[in-house]
This record gives sequence, C-alpha cells and structure tokens, in this order.
Amino acid sequence: MTRRPEAPPPAAGEVDLAALRDEIDRLDDALLDLLIRRTEVARQVGQAKRALAGRDKGVPGDSPGLDVAFLRPGREARILRRLTGRDIGPLTKPVAVRIWREIFAAAVALQGPFTMAVYMPTRGAGYLEVGRDAFGAYTPATAFGSPGQVVRAVSDGAAVVGVLPLPGEGDDSAWWPHLLGRSDNTPRVVARLPVIGPGPGRGDGVEALAVACVPIEDTGDDISLLVIETSPDVSRGSLKTLLEGAGLPVLGFRDARDSGPGARLHLIEVSGLIGSDDTRLAGLTDDSAGRVGMAMVIGAYARPLAP
Repeated sequence: MTRRPEAPPPAAGEVDLAALRDEIDRLDDALLDLLIRRTEVARQVGQAKRALAGRDKGVPGDSPGLDVAFLRPGREARILRRLTGRDIGPLTKPVAVRIWREIFAAAVALQGPFTMAVYMPTRGAGYLEVGRDAFGAYTPATAFGSPGQVVRAVSDGAAVVGVLPLPGEGDDSAWWPHLLGRSDNTPRVVARLPVIGPGPGRGDGVEALAVACVPIEDTGDDISLLVIETSPDVSRGSLKTLLEGAGLPVLGFRDARDSGPGARLHLIEVSGLIGSDDTRLAGLTDDSAGRVGMAMVIGAYARPLAP
C-alpha cells in the first residue's frame, strides 16, 4: 500500500505573518493610547482658552455665552506642513492629511461646540463632502440652499464654520460682498478647501472657501483676499499696477461686481497675510487720485498643500 506524503511543515512566512499581526495589534493599542493622551491635552487647551477669555472679560472661564475661538485653521495648516514635510514612509500625503483632519476635528469638538453650515444647492453638489473632508466626518452639519444663509448662520453663531463655493466670474450671484463688515461677528475667509487639492472623496473636483468668526493667523505661506472698490473706468491692468506699486503682489482677480452708480467691487487674491490695519491699504485710497474708494481684507488662507 502506497503511503500518502506527509504535509509540509508550516512555511516560515506563515509564522512571520502571525508575528506581524501581533505587532500590528500592539501598535494599534499604542496609537489609541497616544490619541487618548492627545485628546486629554486638547481638552486642557480648551480649558486654558476659556480661562484666558474669561480673564479678559472679567468673568469666570466657565461663564455661559463666553465667546472663545477654538477653531484655529492657521495652526492646523502649520501642523500639516510640518508633518507632510518630513519622511512619512509609504503613507501618501492625502492619506496622512485625512487622518490628521479627523484628529483636528475631534480636538476642536472636545474644546467647545463645533458645527458646520454648508452651501448645498442640490444634493450631491460636493460642498458637504469637501466640508466633511476638512472639518470631520462626524461634525454636525446643516445644509442651506443659498450662500447668504451660510454666511448668516456663521454670523449669528448657529454654526462655527461655513463652507461656500469658490468665487468666480461665472457665478449668478456673489456671496463675498456679505463679508464687507467690520463687526466682530462678520465672518472672514479662513481656509481654502480641499486643503490638499481636489480628489476622490474631497468633493470630486469641487473647491470651496471656509468662513468663520475667528482670528486669522500667519502661517508663513498665505493668500489674502482683498475687496477693492473703484470707479467703473479703472481697468484690471491699472488696478494691478496700483496694487503692486503699493507693495501688494497680485496673484489673480477672482470676481468683480457693480456695487451701485459709479462704483465697482473687485475680489483680488494677494500673496502674503495682509492685516486689516496694513498701512498699504490706507495708502491705496490716499494715493489713487480718487480711483480707489475702499480697500478691505475679507480673509486669508494657507496655501493648499500639493498632493
């Protein structure tokens, strides 16, 4: 009778696979421990922010209705630049950024209320997706049919951040003139979305701007949005010459709208962070021989990362 051949011994690779899976389990436990520690520190940061805000107002840090800015898009941008600028091994930059965007959102939600208002003209327009990509998959979001409603929700405090379409000259209407206010509850542009460029799961090509009532921080590589009011006869070429002569390097013109008899508003992207008190803005109205009636910063954002 012929004997059946004995089964071969387990391959070395099978033993290694089990060991590797054990190591992954240990790494998962370590990652979760680090995330727990990070959230604990984030909660302490929120408490410190409340205490500082209360001290400035002369009230306890846990006072109801205390206005505290927990969202910090500028700091988040600096963190992402630092992390993606180092060796991230086989991870791709979009994956690394996606992971940290969720960590940021969770941290902000631990510090205080975090909600989002999103422009949604039709279901599947992409703005909800690009908003969740930037501000967290589980951040409560309310959809609005008009950009003006989004601006109002942020201004009224019903939402911390709003997601609005990237302005362009083909738009039927313009939402950015709604930001031409100087009160503390006038939203400002604080981010351009997606933060690492369009792609699958990030609105599928949709681009947007985020607005919030939070301080704008210098990240070292920023683009400011200026609104310049001119007389209708001022061409873009002459306006660009005027801006660059004042030391404001123009990156592009995003939109222009008539704002009444004898006046036109221009939305312009300028390199660098321009503060509302920048003397170059005052110089524009002083030295333009009446061609410029108003110059205002309506926000700034960190230059998006390259995928």
